[in-house]
Amino acid sequence: MRLTRLWASLTLVFVISFAILGYYGGEIYQTMPPIPKRVVTSTGTVLFTEKEIKEGQNVWQSMGGQEVGSIWGHGAYVAPDWNADWLHREAMWILNKYAADQFGKSYDELDEEKKQCCERD
Repeated sequence: MRLTRLWASLTLVFVISFAILGYYGGEIYQTMPPIPKRVVTSTGTVLFTEKEIKEGQNVWQSMGGQEVGSIWGHGAYVAPDWNADWLHREAMWILNKYAADQFGKSYDELDEEKKQCCERD
């Protein structure tokens, strides 16, 4: 009797889980962002069309692009973490700005003592 109850519970969990996955999968499919027919500049020049967007998506997906990179940590096991890269670039821009303002040189051109001065400010 107890074993039958466990199997019934497991089956119920599976059925409910797949029902939820199916429901939300359908919702995601129905509410996906629209793809514009074409994108134009304010002067009327066509930048790209719907066909070009879909071809670009196909190329990206054929290379496994949907699995590459990371936004806020997701996928960091398979590719560079893009937010960490951006934060590093931003930090380097700030250090270069401080170095240029204080010493008239880029951060990389400073000696160790002056680099520490920029890092503390």
